[in-house]
Amino acid sequence: MILADVYKHSKISRDTEFRTNRKDDPVVIQFAAHSAVDLADAAELAAPYVNGVDLNCGCPQKWAVHEKIGAHLMEDPELVRDMVRQVKARTSGIAMADGEPFPCSVKIRVHPDLKKTVEFVQRAESVGVDWITVHGRTRRQKSTEPVDLDAIKLVKEHATVPIFANGDVFSLQDADRIVEYTKTDGVMAARGLLENPALFAGHEYTPLECVERYVRLGIGYGSTHFIFHHHLMYMLDKSMSRAEKKTFNCLTSIPGILDYLETNYGLDFASR
Repeated sequence: MILADVYKHSKISRDTEFRTNRKDDPVVIQFAAHSAVDLADAAELAAPYVNGVDLNCGCPQKWAVHEKIGAHLMEDPELVRDMVRQVKARTSGIAMADGEPFPCSVKIRVHPDLKKTVEFVQRAESVGVDWITVHGRTRRQKSTEPVDLDAIKLVKEHATVPIFANGDVFSLQDADRIVEYTKTDGVMAARGLLENPALFAGHEYTPLECVERYVRLGIGYGSTHFIFHHHLMYMLDKSMSRAEKKTFNCLTSIPGILDYLETNYGLDFASR
């Protein structure tokens, strides 16, 4: 989730917050915005490097709601409608490799009154939204509460565009079960993929070869220590004891992380 107004005004943001390459395909960039103009400007700048733009209407964090972005937008469907309309208009001259128009999607949460959610989706559909991802919790529900699959199923039943389910996807079995129940067109995972990037390959935990590959890619692309360390903390969480986590989470440099992985996991980063 990248702030659209910062992205459009700041070259530093464009150079550091979103980095990609030709092998990173397909890739969708997600923006948070409270202005249709800001979103359209950011989308136009990013469009040459991505396969679509997504609008975040689901982030429930207090700072995001205070800034009138993320889940705050669930209470302003007309603004979201205008945002999608302006992005579609601004990117109308861009065609994808298959000749299809440049996509604009939206990620949402559900309302306590599901009729409002259905109406929200229908307004976005009226201006050409390409697909919608539905997180099956309300803005005020915690991630410890079960996701409401019936709410997602109801949205799918009333939608005319592809709908993707989001929430509590921590394994390939979870993904299959959710799609089977909701009849959605697929799933989106966040926390599950942070913990296990090999989730969709059917692995229960992050395999060591995945850790090794991430380390080599992270170093090769110049990831900062903070991001590099943060991802590895997620990926190794289920394979570490509490004492091991305490040690690993306090490592303050990339060389220190590499030494730890070589010593404790038998990985060899010097031989290649």
